[in-house]
Amino acid sequence: MIGAFLNALGILFGALLGLAGRGNFSARTQNQLRSALGAFTAFCGLQLLWLNVSGGFVACLKQLFLAGLAVVLGSLLGKLLGLQKISNWLGRRAAALLATAEKNPPGKPVAGLVATTILFCAAPLGLLGSVSDGLADYFFPFAVKAVMDGLATSSFVKMFRWPVALAAVPVFFFFNGLTLAVHHCAQPWLAANHLLPAVNAAAGLVICAAALVVLEVRRVELANYLPALFIAPLLTRWLA
Repeated sequence: MIGAFLNALGILFGALLGLAGRGNFSARTQNQLRSALGAFTAFCGLQLLWLNVSGGFVACLKQLFLAGLAVVLGSLLGKLLGLQKISNWLGRRAAALLATAEKNPPGKPVAGLVATTILFCAAPLGLLGSVSDGLADYFFPFAVKAVMDGLATSSFVKMFRWPVALAAVPVFFFFNGLTLAVHHCAQPWLAANHLLPAVNAAAGLVICAAALVVLEVRRVELANYLPALFIAPLLTRWLA
């Protein structure tokens, strides 16, 4: 379970790039990076789905159907719970701190640390990565997030200087704690009931949706899909 460590390392590396003045990428380079990250995110989602769908043709179709149904029901539950609204509210709080620093640089170090910590910890991709890493040691979603957070940090250091690199500490402890909780609390029960593939397959589909966000193809309320990870094993247990 190295996903949280990769995420923290990406933040530190991004801060070093920014402090060295090498975080200024051209528009062409930014588009190439976004395309590469989006393609890799889609690959991660499809690979996780592939690794957790097995059996004959009919069995595979049934598993795919249940995973897709879990995502649909999960998005509905997420809307009822207002998960995306909560995520947006946190994002606005962080954006307000960033906007203040952008107008009057350099910003207050504490404000920079709080803003970056909120943005990096509230990212749905990190929650997906914690689940896949905790259940199956599949840390690749964290690798994508590490690059994204590193690029963001390289810009934030221009507004808040080096203290934003300290966000790597709470980010590491938050996601490492979440990953360990999933591994020690959820994984044994899911494995005992043969429900691990159901959760991982649903996570794979949601990660594919995250690729649309990375590529900026369309706006996806990614936080609303997170309940699919809880619904998938229930559907599999009841209907499989």
